[in-house]
Amino acid sequence: MRIYKENSIGVLIDVQEKLLPHMYNKDEVKDNCLKLVHGLRILNVPVIVTQQYTKGLGNTIEELNTAAGNFSYIEKLTFSCYREPSFIKVMNRSGKRNAIIMGIESHVCVLQTALDLLYNNFNPIIVTDAIGSRKKPDMDAALWRMRDVGCILTTTESIMFELCIQAGTPEFKEISKIVK
Repeated sequence: MRIYKENSIGVLIDVQEKLLPHMYNKDEVKDNCLKLVHGLRILNVPVIVTQQYTKGLGNTIEELNTAAGNFSYIEKLTFSCYREPSFIKVMNRSGKRNAIIMGIESHVCVLQTALDLLYNNFNPIIVTDAIGSRKKPDMDAALWRMRDVGCILTTTESIMFELCIQAGTPEFKEISKIVK
C-alpha cells in the first residue's frame, strides 16, 4: 500500500516528561519523533498528541511541544488512544485513514492503539525508530504482533520521503535537511 500525505494523520502517543527517561531507546525515540513531527508539519500533515494521565506522568516533553506548534493534547487514561472518545472524534472528523504512529510505550499504548485503529478500518503505520519501551524484548514482541496482524512498519526517513513523493520540491529540500 502506498501512503499519501493527503490521507494521513500523525499520532504522537504519550512522549511525556516522566515516562520518556525510562525508555531503553529514549534518545532515538526523542530524536526521531522530533524529526517526524517537523517533517509532518512541513508536509501539512496534521498531528494528534495524546498524554496518559498528565497529572502523574507530566506533559509532552518540551522539545516536542515546540516542534508540534500550537496544539491541544488529548488526555487519556485508557491505554489505547482509540478508547478515548475525543480521540475517536478527531480521527473521524479528519477524514484520514492512515495513522502514522510514534510514541511510547510500544507494547502498551502504541500496540493497543494500533490494534483498535486497524479493527476500525484505519491503516496503522508504525514508525519503528520513533517508538520505544522500557525493555527491548517488549518492543520486539509488540512490533512482531503489529506486523503479524497487518500494521505497516516503516522508519522515520522512509515515511517522510514516501510522503514527499519526489525530489526537487521545497518540501523535499526541507525534509532532506531534517534527516541529515
